[in-house]
Amino acid sequence: MTTPTTDPSPAPVTERRSWLRDHSELGVGVMLLVLGALVLTDTLSMDVDITQRGPVGPRTVPVVVGTGLLLVAALLAVDVLRGGRGQAETGEDVDLSEPADWRTVLLLAGVFLGSAVLIEPLGFPIAGALLFWGAAFALGSRRSDRDPLIAAVVSLVAYTVFNNLLGVPLPGGPLMGVL
Repeated sequence: MTTPTTDPSPAPVTERRSWLRDHSELGVGVMLLVLGALVLTDTLSMDVDITQRGPVGPRTVPVVVGTGLLLVAALLAVDVLRGGRGQAETGEDVDLSEPADWRTVLLLAGVFLGSAVLIEPLGFPIAGALLFWGAAFALGSRRSDRDPLIAAVVSLVAYTVFNNLLGVPLPGGPLMGVL
């Protein structure tokens, strides 16, 4: 009786694929490692004048973020190599057999683009109010008595916080003299 011959070369490829599939979370770790290295490299190559900075310079936050990314990448790699696995997606209350709601997506895209176009001539308070009101409408709110008022308040608060408290200049538009 003859015994069938088998080719031993496909087994290592299958084993390698299986190992990579079982440790696929390492891909996220590699991505975090690359992103952290990029942030740190870019931050440390910044040209910062020592006389123009205060006790905390412009490099501080990016260095903390880049170091944090490297640390998380290392911890994730150690966890995956020790056998840790991410939990499977349990899903949301989404019916995948239903088609996408392209009307909402297009309305939101239109509202964002309209806001980007109107922010310079109308200023942030007005363009922001239109953005918030349009987003609420696109997402299904039909309270025309309440939504414009809430949108105006949120926009004015955001303008005040960014422009006056944080020192981030936003275009005021026709309301520049009033605010």
